Amino acid sequence: MLAAHRQGAYRLRFDWGPTGAAALIEDCDVAVVVDVLSFTTTLTVALDCGVSVYPYRWDPESAAGYAAERGATVAVGRSRAVPGEVSLSPGSVRAAFGRGGLADAGGNRLVLPSPNGSALCFGLADAGVDVVGASLRNATAVARWLSARVGPAGPPRVAVVAAGERWPDGAIRPGLEDLLGAGAVLRALGALEAEAASPEARAAAEAFAAAEGDLQARLRDCASGRELVDKGFGDDVDIAAELDTSAVVPLLRGEAFVDASS
Repeated sequence: MLAAHRQGAYRLRFDWGPTGAAALIEDCDVAVVVDVLSFTTTLTVALDCGVSVYPYRWDPESAAGYAAERGATVAVGRSRAVPGEVSLSPGSVRAAFGRGGLADAGGNRLVLPSPNGSALCFGLADAGVDVVGASLRNATAVARWLSARVGPAGPPRVAVVAAGERWPDGAIRPGLEDLLGAGAVLRALGALEAEAASPEARAAAEAFAAAEGDLQARLRDCASGRELVDKGFGDDVDIAAELDTSAVVPLLRGEAFVDASS
């Protein structure tokens, strides 16, 4: 890994996927993972309902056993879910665990596998940094929490990592939705003004600032959003566009995300 790729001269950094995370976190304090469609959006919905979330790699067979060992519900693939079943869809989690939902049937633990954001968080669990989940729904809450964590060495060094999607050959496909989610966090951290922000972090914040007034339409029209709309999951895209409606700060403690905001 080239030293230049680490953005080491800056306190606020931005990159994509597991390789980007590995480049940034060596001397960082916090990794903020962003997967707007849909892991970190679903994560915030779950924590809003008082549910602890266990990230896991995309391996449905072993995920079921992992969940059973922890007395947790396991989310299935969105397209495989039958009515009433919990999936990566934030709408399904809201229906299952929200007010008037089926929380008594599912308890308060959820294993939430996904090929991008969840797998990335699962891989960072032992990286020696705090791992936080952020989306458009809780971007300002996460930024405020980070800004309050001033230690003897000053504010924390933050790596904001957009999970992205995957091309058929497995390569990372940068997604507009994650650029905007990461930019929302970075803008709230002051990346537009701060000399401590890398050019990459500043550019993400600028992208969000340009799109803020038209988020729902942009999410619905971008490649990832259109894919979900075409499959009948337009409501999930609309939930992802709920800017700053959640105050939760998902912090990975041990194996599970819990709300660190209180």
